[in-house]
Amino acid sequence: MTSHKNRGFSLLEMLIVVAIGFTMAGITFMTLMPLFKQNHIVAAYDTTLGAVRNYRNLSITNSQRYILTFASPGTITVWNWRAGTPVSPPPTVVGTYTLPPDVQIAVQAGFPNPGPDGFGTGATGVSTDYNCIVVGQSCLVFYPDGSAQDDIGNFNNGIVYITRPGELYSSRAVTVWGATGRVRGWRLYNQGGANKWVQQ
Repeated sequence: MTSHKNRGFSLLEMLIVVAIGFTMAGITFMTLMPLFKQNHIVAAYDTTLGAVRNYRNLSITNSQRYILTFASPGTITVWNWRAGTPVSPPPTVVGTYTLPPDVQIAVQAGFPNPGPDGFGTGATGVSTDYNCIVVGQSCLVFYPDGSAQDDIGNFNNGIVYITRPGELYSSRAVTVWGATGRVRGWRLYNQGGANKWVQQ
């Protein structure tokens, strides 16, 4: 009779393989972390810019008013404000957007004053020319002609800053020109030793 020995990995060999696997996973995670952070700020910027442009277009297409509010740390709320006679009914929420948790509607030291398009001072995360009494906070109301106004008909320029705290040059901004409703996106760069907003 012949005997056969069952061979397998020793405990030491298994521990070495597991240690190598954890080391490779850690290196991969650390290498990809900046990419994940970059994707978060880009997603937040795209969400904000897309929401503003989309509801401006819907206000024209549907001949209705849409109100956009921006709350820190990172929530965009959209309201539909139908016309009524003699008084318009209260606005109703039609959409809510939440930015990634490491990105905020906020400002950081180093933002230029004035902000892009000459709006804001770089001191508050959201700046509009007027507040909306109907929803009780800073907002933009898009009207069927495409303009951005407050809730009593004044043209309302606005700016929203999006940033990751502690990373100044991750910052983005979205501006709205009240009279036409023109929407622009911006990114902060250091050019020649000075911080400058550059249109995207």
